[in-house]
Amino acid sequence: MVDPVEIFVQQDLQEVAEGAVPRHVAIIMDGNGRWASRRGLPRTEGHRRGVKTVREIVKRAQEQGVGYLTLFSFSSENWSRPASEVQFLLSLLKRFIRQDLMKLREADVRVRIIGCRHNLPDELLRVLQEAESATEACTGMVLQVAFNYGARAEIVRAVQKLTAEVSAGARSVESIDEEMISQALDTGGMPDPDLIIRTSGEQRLSNFLLWQAAYSEFYFTPLAWPDFDAAAFDDALAAFGARERRFGGLTAKVGP
Repeated sequence: MVDPVEIFVQQDLQEVAEGAVPRHVAIIMDGNGRWASRRGLPRTEGHRRGVKTVREIVKRAQEQGVGYLTLFSFSSENWSRPASEVQFLLSLLKRFIRQDLMKLREADVRVRIIGCRHNLPDELLRVLQEAESATEACTGMVLQVAFNYGARAEIVRAVQKLTAEVSAGARSVESIDEEMISQALDTGGMPDPDLIIRTSGEQRLSNFLLWQAAYSEFYFTPLAWPDFDAAAFDDALAAFGARERRFGGLTAKVGP
């Protein structure tokens, strides 16, 4: 008699073998400042070049058939950077959305923004809302931008939401399970990332998608974000395709 757990694992591995492209790729775009410093350039130039890489990787992810692409653009901890750098990063984000929104819509890319929006400047909020509303009818790849985002704060918001529902009598404490928590997160309705990429040599999550990364594969590259081109992205996908994902189950032979 075949173990049902083994059948489940075989099916998962078969899917990886037949379609090695991950459904959801998340990227920690790291190294803009270091890239610039090594070249004797201001840090702002590294961020400017990083935007060019964003455009290239969004395009390549579409070409490769990735369904969801999440980019960690600005963490809740980034506000502690020098005010001039923060303002430059915010202006880059606004410029990217305004200049690229039409192209993204034409390419059938839907934009989602995750992160805390409380106390954000009104102008910035309008830009974020415009990006989402202008592309909400798109049915192609989902480009999810993590802005003013921190995973611990995201989990706190989810717990507060569910607690409020319990207090209002809308649900019981006993009814809360993992799926319910997942849906209460900023990423509710999205599949968890299959692959998380971090550039510039660091090997940590830095408060990014902590709940969602439970079974993600990780890919670390020494390349700084401005040097991470389409070929480097393809290398990351190839590395993912060569891995065996067990999801805590048994090792199983792929195929017949």
